[in-house]
Amino acid sequence: QVQLVESEGGLVQTGGSLMLSCAASGRSFTNYGMGWFRQAPGKEREFVAAISRSGGSTDYTDSVKGRFTISRDNAKNTVYLQMNSLKPEDTAVYYCAARVPYYSGTSYYSNDYKYWGQGTQVTVSS
Repeated sequence: QVQLVESEGGLVQTGGSLMLSCAASGRSFTNYGMGWFRQAPGKEREFVAAISRSGGSTDYTDSVKGRFTISRDNAKNTVYLQMNSLKPEDTAVYYCAARVPYYSGTSYYSNDYKYWGQGTQVTVSS
C-alpha cells in the first residue's frame, strides 16, 4: 500500500510558475513509476507527465512539453511537477499517481496506475 499526498496548489497568473510535490509513504518508493494527471471541470482526467522508477525516463503530453518538468527524489520519496509559463487551460485538479509496482519505463494510461493522491487545485487566471 502506498499513500500519496500532494502539496497545496494555488492561484497563479498566466505566465506564472508553480511547483507541485507529492510525498509517498508506505513501501519502497523506487518500486513505482510515477505520474501526474489532471482533470478540468467538465472534462475527463488526462495524462500530464510520467517518470520512471529511476527517474531516467520521462514523458509528457504534448500540451505541456517545454513548460512542465517532472522529477523525483527517491531519497525523499517525493515526485515533483514544475509548471512554468502557465496558461488558463492548465486550470485543473492535479493528481499524483503511482504505477503498479516493478514495471519499468513510463505510462500515460491511467489504468496502469494503482495508487492516487487526493488531488490539488491549480487555477491559472487570465
